[in-house]
Amino acid sequence: MGKVLVTGGAGYVGSHVVRHLVDARREVVVLDDLSNGHRAAAGAAPFVEGDFGDASVLDGIMSGGEIDAVVHMAGSCLVGESMTDPARYYANNVGKTLSLLEAMRRHEVRSIVFSSSAAVYGEPQEAPIREEHPCRPTNPYGDTKLAVERVLGWYQRAYGIGYAALRYFNAGGAHESGEIGEDHGDRETHLIPRLIRSALSGGPPTPILGEDYPTSDGTCVRDYVHVSDLADAHALALAALERGTLEAGCFNLGGGEGFSVREVVTEVGRVAGSPPPTERAPRRPGDPAILVASAERAIRRLAWVPKRSSLDAIVRTAFTWHAAHPDGYGDR
Repeated sequence: MGKVLVTGGAGYVGSHVVRHLVDARREVVVLDDLSNGHRAAAGAAPFVEGDFGDASVLDGIMSGGEIDAVVHMAGSCLVGESMTDPARYYANNVGKTLSLLEAMRRHEVRSIVFSSSAAVYGEPQEAPIREEHPCRPTNPYGDTKLAVERVLGWYQRAYGIGYAALRYFNAGGAHESGEIGEDHGDRETHLIPRLIRSALSGGPPTPILGEDYPTSDGTCVRDYVHVSDLADAHALALAALERGTLEAGCFNLGGGEGFSVREVVTEVGRVAGSPPPTERAPRRPGDPAILVASAERAIRRLAWVPKRSSLDAIVRTAFTWHAAHPDGYGDR
């Protein structure tokens, strides 16, 4: 098997995918512009600092025919920001992905695993959500992910590029080694790292974004999946595409159980030994009330097992990493 290009491989989920592939003795090339990622997170894998939409950068990596597949994880990923700056999201997530796919065509790279999102579904009509659920995104971030999925379908049909679109639910946790974890610096919007930081430092309080949702305690309910389980799924999808045994399509990746924001706050307090400070805040525009996955398709077709995705394991590994890295990677 040839080399795998991982775009966004210095990011949170991307660095875990790179670690998994390297541990499996795959040759990996990481492409990241470090706008959100960290060079140290990519480890010893060959690294190119650059834009995944830059044709000259892509041609430089792919020329020579050594790249056999792409794991595409780069792009803009904040729901709230997408609501205020949709132009950036369509340019980065859709426009640049088209540049990547065109580079794959030029260099005859025939397999891509795409980092998609549960945000493609919008407000769910049922729970758990299956892949056949109608896709009606409630924010531009989710709409750009859905647009790329549609592009991949047409590229597969017209040009024979096999793909797997992995629809993440809420990623959490950190690598079991304690060496890589989640560090978005001052731009952090994810609930678990914010709560852990608050618990470790005593503040500032983490905002609880809405307490009037139609849920048991009024706060959003989300399905959390351990980042290392996500990495497993990428490797399994990649291997199946390369073997030619996987029909192109989309796959939910979640733990199959929903936890409210208040339940997550309680769990972080239990692991930390004291409750993290929180404060009431208005809803974030574009947030559905409940997102819980049915991952049966990934379990059946990819032989994926989300074995680390209990809320305890997610919070515990995340807490261990943040406690050991109070300044994150220390490069901001």
